[in-house]
Amino acid sequence: MSPTRRDFLRVSTVSGIATTVLGFDLTPAYAQAQALKISRTTETRSTCPYCSVSCGVIIYTIGDKAKNVTPQVVHVEGDPDHPINRGTLCPKGSSLMQDILNDRRLLKPQVRRPASDHWEDISWDQAIDEIAHWTKKSRDDGFVEKDSQGRTVNRCESIAWTGGCTDTNEFNYLVVKTMRSLGVCYLENQARV
Repeated sequence: MSPTRRDFLRVSTVSGIATTVLGFDLTPAYAQAQALKISRTTETRSTCPYCSVSCGVIIYTIGDKAKNVTPQVVHVEGDPDHPINRGTLCPKGSSLMQDILNDRRLLKPQVRRPASDHWEDISWDQAIDEIAHWTKKSRDDGFVEKDSQGRTVNRCESIAWTGGCTDTNEFNYLVVKTMRSLGVCYLENQARV
């Protein structure tokens, strides 16, 4: 005799009532299940990348740090010790694990050539070389040495830079110095609130 849906509901209801009447508290079982999920993991504190609020997150990974083992993310949660969000996350921050484990996430540089209908994978060395080439070309083509009144301005109006909230202060300092040395005058940072 195979159980029916009605049998399942009847057994579930009776079990629930028995649990309540007999006074079983399931809270420790739920806490134990959560503790088991992250008991053997490595805890890494990070910053949510989505907006300029810079909420703190804790990323739990499993893996023994051997050379041939890739750590696997098993849980992401808000950092309760972080002064900005105190453990809470918005819907975007709460979905961070789904972005990390997305099978469509890009792991190497790609380029779409002019008049092409597809993206092609390139090496990191090739990507850096092409970025350097196009940066120099854009700077050379758009560099303004003197303005309309003959004053020396030495600025590049063909390049702009936008920083992100997860960039460190040191990184932003170096980027601003680099961009200013190129003559870039259009600088902005998402975290500058």
